[in-house]
Amino acid sequence: MSESYCFIDALLKRPVSRTPVWFMRQAGRYLPEYRQVRQRAGSFMSLCTHPELACEVTLQPLRRFRLDAAILFSDILTIPDAMGLGLAFKEGEGPCFERPVRSAEDIERLPAIDPEADLGYVMDAVRLIRRELNGKIPLIGFAGSPWTLATYMVEGGSSRDFRRVKTLMYQRPELMSRLLDKLSLAVADYLNAQIAAGAQAVMLFDTWGGVLTPVDYRNFSLEAARKVRQRLNTEKDGGRIPTILFTKGGGQWLEAQSRAGFDALGLDWTCDIGQARRRVGGQVALQGNLDPITLFAPPEVIRDRVADVLRGYGPGTGHVFNLGHGILPTVEPAHVEAMVEAVHELSPPLHR
Repeated sequence: MSESYCFIDALLKRPVSRTPVWFMRQAGRYLPEYRQVRQRAGSFMSLCTHPELACEVTLQPLRRFRLDAAILFSDILTIPDAMGLGLAFKEGEGPCFERPVRSAEDIERLPAIDPEADLGYVMDAVRLIRRELNGKIPLIGFAGSPWTLATYMVEGGSSRDFRRVKTLMYQRPELMSRLLDKLSLAVADYLNAQIAAGAQAVMLFDTWGGVLTPVDYRNFSLEAARKVRQRLNTEKDGGRIPTILFTKGGGQWLEAQSRAGFDALGLDWTCDIGQARRRVGGQVALQGNLDPITLFAPPEVIRDRVADVLRGYGPGTGHVFNLGHGILPTVEPAHVEAMVEAVHELSPPLHR
């Protein structure tokens, strides 16, 4: 594969000449050009649901930085929105649902979704972005994990203690399993539709898996993610579509995650990446894991911390450089450039 596709090669643990780099939320509010498009769109969901605008903001960071992957601009809550829960974004509160899922009847009423019919704007954006990229770098598609979607659907929005969703899980585990099974099927169908539309890698964001106990993580979050992975169509046009699982706060479960069938695991910044590499024993690639707050430091400090991550992983392929979570909106773009350029400068010796 060409140098432009070192991201795919690293995920599949093929030799690369340098460590590829991209970062979560790379299209977003830290860029002034994004804010201009967002203002023109009128709302966040309008930005997501207009393929031309979603394409534009997806491409914006690629014009500034030497990144090795584009990631579709969308939101993890598109599936529950398509299920009719009434998604809205309130200033200062984040996402919320008009019709949360709280009972067996609510769960049974959730419809199956047809990704092309119900979320066609996402597939149109994928096709448009692929056309605009013109083969220069690969495009990542993504979805929220079943457990993470369930937290928002049951809580009705963001939560500090996850009391409602955990209470449902403890009091009616069979209902929680039923909800997660429905969501596993929907997420797999959604990601398969993105792959069919042109996504060249897919990532499952398990943002809230880390709030669970070890046994509940395995039985609910990871099991649902495994079911998604089993249903994915990862062979296309004679090549592989790599898959990535990212569980924020899930570093204590890397061994179990590495057996779930994904090609790569995302790490948050609380993991020692060298120890993580030894723990997974070469079974999967690793993605991460610079602390996002590092980008508020001076460029020379950013460079040193990039070096620490690269040195921590060590020589050889199987590493995609990323932040340990999404970039924050008040980061200076010049500091992002310092990070990206440090990866380009410092990683080649690790691949000789």
